[in-house]
Amino acid sequence: MSVLYRTYRPQKWSEVVGQDAIVSALTDAISGKRIAHAYLFSGSRGTGKTSVARILARAVGTAGEDINEIDAASNRGIDDIRHLREHVSVLPFSSPYKVYIIDEVHMLSKDAWNALLKTLEEPPAHVIFVLATTELDKVPDTIISRCQTFSFRTPVREVLRTQVTAVAKKEGYTLDAGAGDLIALLGDGSFRDALGMLQKVISASSDSKISREEVEKITGAPRAELVNMFVEHVIARNADAALKILGDAEKMNISMATFSTLILEKIRYILLIQHSASSKATVEERVSPDDWNFISTQAALKALTPAILGAFLEATEAIGRARIQTLPLELAVVNVCQK
Repeated sequence: MSVLYRTYRPQKWSEVVGQDAIVSALTDAISGKRIAHAYLFSGSRGTGKTSVARILARAVGTAGEDINEIDAASNRGIDDIRHLREHVSVLPFSSPYKVYIIDEVHMLSKDAWNALLKTLEEPPAHVIFVLATTELDKVPDTIISRCQTFSFRTPVREVLRTQVTAVAKKEGYTLDAGAGDLIALLGDGSFRDALGMLQKVISASSDSKISREEVEKITGAPRAELVNMFVEHVIARNADAALKILGDAEKMNISMATFSTLILEKIRYILLIQHSASSKATVEERVSPDDWNFISTQAALKALTPAILGAFLEATEAIGRARIQTLPLELAVVNVCQK
């Protein structure tokens, strides 16, 4: 099987997902012949920065032999940039422009930044730079001020779910609603990571129909039943049972960040159903039939309060800072159940 994120990497503007404002701005600039000589693309991993850079290069008429990609993580020194400066002065082979895509540009050394700055200040007319970074705060202001900057949005889960479901279909597989949603969650805001997770699932699947339970088994994600039991005990204010489940999850080496996100989402869905009849169709579409039965049953009890959602929202945000990963969730359980 080919690598999915490479096979389904966007090749043209219409295939770029979730970055409509950026695509519109770039295509308008190209059609209006307002092409800048330096662009800076920032955003988290797997959001399409390099793909858009390649599409931009082709859109201005650059042939493959005149597109140069440089990984600043391994070419970060002053000598590398000096070599680049010598290279840019050479005319393109067969294109109106030579395009230099410098990925992970924040990794450049201080001396390399200074050398690059000189080139950006007076670039040859035939050169376009596209700098890409996941850490914009590490890029010097002097560089930023000489570039047209574009911030790539992290795709929401719904966008990732739609994408992985569509790719799975093209590969001859069907994901149930819960499976697509869990793969999107595990993708953690990255098209590349979500498609990588889908590939892992497809490679290990025994047939063409993939359920959430199969995704859980293959990826090691928390089982829906475990999350549901935890939420049920929290709503019933049964601290002992809820804390036992956290202990079991820790022994199973389950990611507390993933577990907490699933808890938070389940509580959110229950609260929505309790207070908004119009939300039922949307929630039911996103979850498996078993999950829908659980959510609707808990919502009918009218026992979930906004304070519970708030407590686990705080816990989810605190997990990344905690030395003991289960501690924020344990604290949330105790606080919720003693009220």
